[in-house]
Amino acid sequence: MALLGNLGNYKNFGLLIIRLGLGIMFIYHGYPKLMGGTESWKHLGESMKYVGIHFWPMIWGLLAAVTECFGGFLLIIGLAFRPVCILILITLVVAASVHLGTGGGLEDAAHAIEDAVMFAGLIFIGPGKYSVDKK
Repeated sequence: MALLGNLGNYKNFGLLIIRLGLGIMFIYHGYPKLMGGTESWKHLGESMKYVGIHFWPMIWGLLAAVTECFGGFLLIIGLAFRPVCILILITLVVAASVHLGTGGGLEDAAHAIEDAVMFAGLIFIGPGKYSVDKK
């Protein structure tokens, strides 16, 4: 279609939109977890049992909250983009495992799985030229 044919020239702008949208939402969800304190971190970190890790729940919870909150910020500016995508991908795999492990099924795990697929793809694509990491 001729009307949409030239949009391929704006791939970097499209990546910026993706980074902004995902980054804002991860900050939105991660900040309350980060501010929740040790009990919140412990509860969040207990999710690791669904991937076979039963030690240091408070540390894992804090790491997940930091990854979501600060990872969201780093996504927005495009700094340390691929490492952040890998960390968020790991967090999302754990989130999907929790949904599946608690009997929620694919319906409950779908959002985490969809985001994980997006971050897996972004690892290969990179942040685009409108980022601190631009190449």
